[in-house]
Amino acid sequence: MGSRSAEEGHPMTTFHWFLPTSGDGHEIGSATVAAGAARHARAATIGYLTEVAQAAEQAGFTAALTPVGAGCPDPWIVCAAVAQHTERLKLLVAFRTGFALPTLLAQQAEAFQAMTGGRLALNAVTGGDRTEQRAYGDFLEHGDRYDRTAECLDVLRRAWAGQPFDYQGHHYQVEGGGLKQPLDPAPPLYFGGASAPAEQVAARHADVYLMWGEPPAAIAERVARMRALAAEQGRTLRLGIRLHVIARPTANEAWAEADRLLAGMSPERIAAAQQRFARMESVGQARMAALHRGSADSLLVAPNLWAGVGLVREGAGTALVGSYAEVAARLSEYAALGLDEFILSAWPHREEATRIGTHVLPLVTA
Repeated sequence: MGSRSAEEGHPMTTFHWFLPTSGDGHEIGSATVAAGAARHARAATIGYLTEVAQAAEQAGFTAALTPVGAGCPDPWIVCAAVAQHTERLKLLVAFRTGFALPTLLAQQAEAFQAMTGGRLALNAVTGGDRTEQRAYGDFLEHGDRYDRTAECLDVLRRAWAGQPFDYQGHHYQVEGGGLKQPLDPAPPLYFGGASAPAEQVAARHADVYLMWGEPPAAIAERVARMRALAAEQGRTLRLGIRLHVIARPTANEAWAEADRLLAGMSPERIAAAQQRFARMESVGQARMAALHRGSADSLLVAPNLWAGVGLVREGAGTALVGSYAEVAARLSEYAALGLDEFILSAWPHREEATRIGTHVLPLVTA
């Protein structure tokens, strides 16, 4: 199931899935941009995304994350449509801070909650590619973008409180803003980022801090740091990780699938993707790139943790590869480090949601 409660003898560990809004298929594709992308055999129609969402719902996942970026459709519109064809699945809508006024975002969230019976979660994305940001018309530099994100999330929460408020910040000014009544439930705010400014924003404003999949020792270090930063703010954070999964009945079958996916990455695709990643300002993207160094020679970076995805895909670039039992054991180990939430994905997303929900999640023991 998607969540495990304390009453069942487990901490509250929650599992989510992913909606491939740029397209899907049997190859590793880019999430939001063309560089390094495989040709998607399945178009991201509402019909197909609904099938993915319904499979995730039936498999017991709690929510489905949507990406945001220049190469995929607007997540608010897509998720509002998909939500009409699901019953329980929450939609984890990614949005770029600074691209819409937070007072308007508050209204969008209010409408979404009313339309879906309270099934909205939000993933705030600051943006780490200067070229893409400027193509949108955003010319703020890296540090200033995080200052704006902090103000955006502050204003957003104040608007949700349902009381008139004024706000005087560097990036936003509001007079008499706020929803007419408190937003209940207010969507949980997810936020990721590996830079020091990103960690400060998360400690002060996020409900869930997200990391991309790194070896357990690196994750343990970040968990400890984020807990300490949140405690300095008098807060606690839930902690999450974004991972791909290649799981099969046996380890040999799983690694054969990883080899097949790797064989589908042409040198041209890898070069195009790596060229884009190298110009990005994202510290998280740099950490992903450091795991494979742009080469397919040594991609096993920890037991069952494979960095091959990051050769062609931006963002989360690692996958857990192994038998159902092995992958479940690795997920259990990450949970034991203090991770509360897991956002998983695999290609193709419809069939793999069923596979992972049926064969892997029931074996997770932490």
